Formats: sequence, structure tokens, C-alpha cells
Amino acid sequence: MRRTTGFVLAGLFVALVLAGLVSNVASSAPDGLDAASTRGCTVSADGEITGGTCVARGAEEHEVGGPFADYAFVGADSEVMATAVSGVVGVVLTFALAGGLFWLVRARRTAAPPVPAGRD
Repeated sequence: MRRTTGFVLAGLFVALVLAGLVSNVASSAPDGLDAASTRGCTVSADGEITGGTCVARGAEEHEVGGPFADYAFVGADSEVMATAVSGVVGVVLTFALAGGLFWLVRARRTAAPPVPAGRD
């Protein structure tokens, strides 16, 4: 196994562990965009807007939804498993897409023409 392959596989392993296990203990506090969009409103402990004027008042649920909406896999039995499955699938899809693009770009690259002897 080449050194590069081992490095990539180690990185993939670390990403899978972080997405599958550590993501369940991540902060439940809103991220920067959520915090900024609710500035000026009163928000309950459940995250519901109860008063005030802010950008988030006009927010609606996304029409499409999907099996991974809100960072959780819909078909899982528990919230912990839903988050873990969602994270692992996200890492695998991202790795596959990035690896495929890298392979395409690398395969199309042509070698530089050889320099004739005596020319620098």
C-alpha cells in the first residue's frame, strides 16, 4: 500500500468516527446563521419564536424535505442513530464525490513533453 493511500484511508476513518460518534455530542446551541436570524426575537427553550421582530419570523419548512432533513436520517429508530447514519452517509458521499472528481481530473492530465537532450 502506498503512503498516500494509507493517509487517505486514515483521514476517511477519522472523518467517519467524528461523523458517526462525536456528532451526537455536538453543541445544541444554534449556529451563527440561526443566531443572527433570530436576533430581535424572543425564542422559547424549544427554539420556537414567541415574539419580537426578526428575519427568522418569515422562515418556512423546506418543501422538498428528504431522508436527511435536519441532519437526521428519517428511518432510524432513535435520535442518536439518526444523527450517526446521517453523518456517516454524508462523509461517504462527500468522499466518493471528491474522489471521483480527483480521479477524473488526474486521468485527463497529460504528461509534459520530454525536453530534448542538451536543452535546459
